[in-house]
Amino acid sequence: MRWYLTGVVVSGFGTTAMWLVSGIWVKSLTGSDGLAALTAFALWAPALLGPLLGTLADRVRRRPLLIALDLAMAAVLPLLLWVTSADRVWLLFAVLVLYGAQGAVHDAAEQALLAAGFAKERLGSANGLRMTAGESVKLVAPLVAAGLFARYGGGPVALLDAATFALAAAAFAAMRVREARPAPAARGRGAWRRETAEGVRLLAGSPVLRPLVATGAFTMLLAGVNGAAVYAVVDQGLGRPPAYAGVLYAVQGAGSVLAGLTAGPLLRRMPERLLAAVGLALFAAAAGARALPYEAVALAASAVIGLGMPWVLVAAMTAVQREAPAEAVGRIAATANTVLFVPNAVALAAGAALVTAVDVTLLLPVLAAAGLVRAAVTARTPAPAGGGGAPEEAPAEPGRTRS
Repeated sequence: MRWYLTGVVVSGFGTTAMWLVSGIWVKSLTGSDGLAALTAFALWAPALLGPLLGTLADRVRRRPLLIALDLAMAAVLPLLLWVTSADRVWLLFAVLVLYGAQGAVHDAAEQALLAAGFAKERLGSANGLRMTAGESVKLVAPLVAAGLFARYGGGPVALLDAATFALAAAAFAAMRVREARPAPAARGRGAWRRETAEGVRLLAGSPVLRPLVATGAFTMLLAGVNGAAVYAVVDQGLGRPPAYAGVLYAVQGAGSVLAGLTAGPLLRRMPERLLAAVGLALFAAAAGARALPYEAVALAASAVIGLGMPWVLVAAMTAVQREAPAEAVGRIAATANTVLFVPNAVALAAGAALVTAVDVTLLLPVLAAAGLVRAAVTARTPAPAGGGGAPEEAPAEPGRTRS
């Protein structure tokens, strides 16, 4: 586990740095706010192809795939040293699209590797630690990236990211995990499409996964609106400058670190659907509290948002790993990720329009009410027989991850 978490931390550090700097880089070269905003879309757009890209994670062994993906990005990122003027920004966008596609496959392979490498009762803890590791670096990486860009420009940040990918590849190579040989891939015309469709069908047809992923998607939809409203909260509610949003995000990040540490123990005591319901209820109540014009309330609400929202995501990811057939974890995980995160991107755009048309003192309480209703529905949904509950303690199977 230590080598896996090392890979997550170092690659997450570089990824956070690159994602932050890409928009600043484009803005500094072109002066265009629109083009700078498009960097986030370039990174996110490949997630729309998640079900298709995730099929690759089921066709090959996952650990070698992770190593190859990281080494490929380590080789590609130094090309960004050539981006020194506005007429070369196209190369940055091309690399960002590749970055997003690599991330979609990488995430599916990671989740499949965890499902293959850990006994089922340990998956909640593994996912929680993974989230803690990822969120922890987000507290430091933006400061390092902004300082490095201000002093030396975007090229050194790209080289830093390339180095972190190389280190992550080395960490994954050091993992000691035995993977079963993947089932022979179907051949013939349309085989890839049929395998992708099967992953979508398995997710949609699961009485355990379908409601959990739907709850996660609804949570991320509300999170997008909440994220779009943060600057209105800072300005109208607290009377603070826009930079104060960074303080709220830092407090939220601290809450997410705590969420990752507590998710595993909680999932050993309650079913995934109940943890998801509790997480959504906490998130919704805290988002509604942001309508109050008090700084202490805003800070506490940010911490609770950081605690509740990751619980929903960890519950959904853990359920996918526990319930999905071993030969289809990659496809189902990638499909679930697309369903979870596409609503967030849509809501960020729609939320920007809502915030200009509706006062946040009305918008956020409505958001809270919707979230609390959905949380109650999720909590009351009966668990299907033979699935969705906290697993019984069992000894780890032979060949499980020991790193």
